[in-house]
This record gives sequence, structure tokens and C-alpha cells, in this order.
Amino acid sequence: MAFGEKILKYREDILNDLKQLVAIESVASQSTDECKRALDFVLQRAQEMGLETENVDDIAGHVQYGSGGKLCGVLTHLDVVPAGSGWSSSAFELARRDGRLYGRGVADDKGAAIVSLYCLKALKDEGIVGKNTLRAIFGTREEVGMEDVKAYFSAQPMPDISFTPDCDYGICTSEKGIMQIEISAPDNDGTFLNEFRAGNAVNAVPDKAYVLLDCSESDEHQLYRFADAKTDVDFEFKYTIDGMMIIATGKASHACEPQKGVNAAAQLIDLLTSNFGYRGLGKLIGFLDSSVSTETNGNSLGIKMRDSASGSLTLCLSTVTVLENSANATIDIRYPVTMDSSAIFYRIRKAAEKEGLSVKILCHHKPLHLTDESQQITLLKGAYKAVMGEEPKLYSTGGGTYARELGGKGVAFGPVFPDDYSNMHERDESLNEEKFFLHAQICLQAMYDMLNLD
Repeated sequence: MAFGEKILKYREDILNDLKQLVAIESVASQSTDECKRALDFVLQRAQEMGLETENVDDIAGHVQYGSGGKLCGVLTHLDVVPAGSGWSSSAFELARRDGRLYGRGVADDKGAAIVSLYCLKALKDEGIVGKNTLRAIFGTREEVGMEDVKAYFSAQPMPDISFTPDCDYGICTSEKGIMQIEISAPDNDGTFLNEFRAGNAVNAVPDKAYVLLDCSESDEHQLYRFADAKTDVDFEFKYTIDGMMIIATGKASHACEPQKGVNAAAQLIDLLTSNFGYRGLGKLIGFLDSSVSTETNGNSLGIKMRDSASGSLTLCLSTVTVLENSANATIDIRYPVTMDSSAIFYRIRKAAEKEGLSVKILCHHKPLHLTDESQQITLLKGAYKAVMGEEPKLYSTGGGTYARELGGKGVAFGPVFPDDYSNMHERDESLNEEKFFLHAQICLQAMYDMLNLD
């Protein structure tokens, strides 16, 4: 029997604590107080289990078992992206139905966070005296730039070996670079456009967008006709005192896989430009239509590229906000590990400046690329095989995890299995319950192996 099976005795306790954690609306872009509540909850539960805890500036913290030897870490985050719309049950209420667990954060990353806590409890309850120090590290700003782990590691030492269960199985050896960019116009210079809003997170495909237009009756009829021709997005037309409102409903997805969503902002812009000229919609909307459009590969910006290590560049139009006196948008770019980020930004900046727009980088995370035979990969292969009976595959991702902040001493590992789905950053985020507890066994096995590593 693999040691990891010992986590199963805590099954209902794990689900009860996960229920309480999911109920905390710890959306970092909206409420740091709720993020602190989530951190306090986890650290308080750890103290009740008799484990040692440390809070770092209310932005991150850890729970520790053992002392001496190597410092080993498991990193998870307690913040989540906004709920979005269209859930079949409450986003912030854990639901168990049809063999699945539903709720915002179940897969990204509250489920794995609670599991890592109970893995420490299992080690303590079994009386395991290892050679090393094991920490479960919890952050609260992963979804909004990862300043949480930067603050944590400015006060605490970097682990010698670590992993973050915030991705898929097998083992992620490469993470693409992430560049999030804001594009702004000096003002709203559109003739017909009163207001445009879409998206509330830079790392997600927006599933909702709306526009307020000051247009003629003939324009309205034309827009109705063009909308009827589109089959991959829903449009709703409303008359308001501020003008004609058009609401677009698409499908959310993680920005690292924008092709899996239907971008409501891009589709609404495409609808508008099919009837109005760029001058009528303003510089920003015109630029987004000509240089971004509904593409997800950056072709019109001249940044389409790929490499053999990590695949193709992806681009996501994430947010658009046009008000009476302002206009800006954000795009999320995941670029291959061998490519030059400065060249990518240069091309975007030159294209935008040509249209009278300004560009700035909001966030940039350099890519991660590790060799296949590093110590942590060898250890994780063994833990996975002990539970699953086979070695995990190695892969690359466009997602961004804490692994890229670990100086080459950590990788992403689980919790989502290739034959399951999670809907991360989408409505109805969920995991298969039995596979979730397979992950729990793998996680405990890996933490046990790290604790006893020579």
C-alpha cells in the first residue's frame, strides 16, 4: 500500500473544510479582506490540528511539519477569479452532484490547498519523523500578479525542492512567458459609442460584454441583421434612455487557452465594425478590430510564433472599458519559452502608437523551462507511479503558476487529470470527486517522499 492512501481517512473532513473555504469570496481583484479571511481560516485550522503556522503580512503564510534538513514546499493559492455568470449552482457554495465537486476554487486552487493541509495532518497523525522540513505555503494574490509569493520569499527562505498543485497531471516542465498589456486612447473619440464594457479579469476570456450606442433606426436594423448571422455568440438588444444597448454573451475560458472560449468583447466589436466605420467607434475599438479581432494567435499584430519546447503564442482580449472620457483595453499574451518578450512588446507598441494609442506592461512573468531529470521531477515521477502504477507524462503549459517564482526549484504537478475537466476560470468550475481524492493520495505520497528525501 502506498503511504498516500492514508489521506482517505480524512475524506469527509477535507470536504467539510473545502465547503467553508469555497464560501469565502476571496476574489483578490475585488476584496483583499476576503483573501485575508481565507488565509486566516487555513492557518486557524492548522493550529487546531497542532501544526506550526506563520502569517506573512496577511498576504501569504505557511504551515510547517518537521525541522532540519532540506526545506521542502508545496505551494497553493487561496484567491480565485470572479465568479462570472451562468452557473448551475451558487459559485461560492460547494455542491456535490453526479460524482463531481462544484464551486469557484475547487480546482483553482482551494481544493489542492485543503489537501496539502491535511497531508501535513496525516504525516503528524502517523508520527512520521522525516529528515527534512516540510511547508505547505499559501498565497492570496496568485490570480493578480503573484506579489504574494514575492512578499513571502522576501521574508522566508526559498524551498530546496517544491511543487505547486495548480495545473494538470503529469509534470509541467515548461511554462510560457506571460505578458499582460494595457492599451489606452486619450479619450473616447467615437461618434456613436457612448459606453463599452467587457471583462473583469486580465487572465480570462470575457463571457459578457455590452455597448451603449447613439445610432439611427437604420443602423439598428442593420445590427440586428448582422447579429442574426452570428451563431457562436448570443446578442440581446435593449432600448434605454442612454441609447441602444447590445449585450453579447459568449463563453469564458482561461486566458492561457483562449481558443476554448468565445470572446464576448471581440465578437461585439466585430459586430459593431461590420456596420460602423472605425471613426464612428473611436481609435481604440478600431485598433482592436484591425490588430486583434477575434484571433487568439497574434497574427494581425505580427507576433504569431511557436517553438518545439512549449508550442504557440496565445493572445486574449481580456477587458475593454470605454466611458465618456476614457478608453482602455487589456490583452493577455502567453509566449513560447525560447522567444524574446522585448521583441513582442516592441511590435505591439509600434502598432498601437501608429494609431495614436499608448501601451504599457501591467505584468510580466518570464518563462520557466526545466530539464527532464531534475531532482524534483524524479521525485514526483516516483510519487505518481506509487499511486497510479505508471509514470506521468511531461508537458508544457501556457498557464502561470507559482513554479516560475521558485528559481528552478519547483514545478506544477496536478491536480487535474488528463481524462477529467475542471472549467478553471469558467462557470461551473468542478472536479470529479474520486479523481480529486486520487490527487490527494499522490500529493500525500509526494510530501512523504520529500520529507524523507536524502
